[in-house]
Amino acid sequence: MRPSDLLLPMPQGLYCPPGNFYIDPVSPVGAALITHGHSDHARSGHDKVLATSQTLDIMALRYGERFAGVTQVATVGEEMQINGVSVRFVPAGHVLGSAQIVVEKDGLRIVASGDYKRRPDATCLPFEPVACDVFITEATFGLPVFRHPDDHDEIRRLLHSVEQFPERTHLVGAYALGKAQRVISLLRQAGYDRTIYLHGALEKLSSYYQSQGIDLGDLAPATLEKGNQNDFAGEIIICPPSAFSDRWARRFADPITSFASGWMQIRQRIKQQGVELPLILSDHSDWDELTETIRETGASEIWVTHGREEALVRWCELNQIAARPLHLVGYEDEAE
Repeated sequence: MRPSDLLLPMPQGLYCPPGNFYIDPVSPVGAALITHGHSDHARSGHDKVLATSQTLDIMALRYGERFAGVTQVATVGEEMQINGVSVRFVPAGHVLGSAQIVVEKDGLRIVASGDYKRRPDATCLPFEPVACDVFITEATFGLPVFRHPDDHDEIRRLLHSVEQFPERTHLVGAYALGKAQRVISLLRQAGYDRTIYLHGALEKLSSYYQSQGIDLGDLAPATLEKGNQNDFAGEIIICPPSAFSDRWARRFADPITSFASGWMQIRQRIKQQGVELPLILSDHSDWDELTETIRETGASEIWVTHGREEALVRWCELNQIAARPLHLVGYEDEAE
C-alpha cells in the first residue's frame, strides 16, 4: 500500500479512502476525526465526529451541544477499527484534549500530528512520539530563526514588570483555548498566588480546565463595578488579544499591554499590535523541536502542512528524508 492510498489531501482536508473519514476537515463531511478544539481544526456541521472526550467538550462549549450529528469518544491510546483501518489517538501536547491521530492499514502507519509542542505544560498531556512510516507535521514556526526562549524566563519578565510598575494594570493577551490557561499555570508555578483576573471571553474555557483538574488558582472576572480605574492597579488581567483595541481595555489604570505568542519574536508584529511587553510563549514547536521530532519518529517520509512548509521540506531533503508540502488550505494561527 502506498501512503497516498491511506491518506491524501483533498479540498476538505486529509481523507482516508479505505476508512471513508477525514482528519480535521475544514468543511462539513460525513465522518471527521478531530485532533483538537481550535476552530481552524475543529469545525461544526459534520455528520459524525470522533475525538477525545475533552475535545468534544470544548467543541460543545464553542459551538453548542448540537455541533455534530453524532459524536464518539476516542479513548487516548486505545486502538479502534474504522472500516478495516486501525485508528489510535495519542497525546500531542498542544492544548487540553489535543491528540495525534495514528492511522494504520496493511503494515503502513501514518501519524497526523495536528498541532503539537514539545515543551512541558501542566495544562495538557505531553506529546508522545510514535514510530511511523509517514509523519505529517505542522510547520507554524518552521524556519531556523524561530527558537523559543525558556517559558519560565518569559513569565519572570512579566512578574518583574508587575513589581516595577505597581501602579499600572498588566493586560496579557492570550487566546481563549490553551494559551490563556497555560499563562495562568506558568504564573502559579512561578509563585504568583494573587487573584488573576479574566476577560469574560476566557471565563468559560478556563472554568472547564478547572473542572478537568487543572489547578489555575483563584480567578475572578475583570469587571469594574464602580467604575474605578485604580481597582486593578498592580493586577494581571488575561484577555483576548483583540481586546487591546476595545473600549474595555481603556478602563484600566494606565495599562501595560503584553501578548503571549510565539510571534512576539518578530519585531514587526510587536509594532503592528502595539505591544509594550512581548512574551514569547508558543503552543507550537520551534525549529529545533520540529526537526528533533521528525528524527524521533524515524519516518522515512514527511508531509508538511500549514506553516513554513518549504524550509522544513528542504531540511528533510538535506537530511536524506523524503518530504513534500501538502498545501492544505484553511488552517490559521488561532493557537498563537
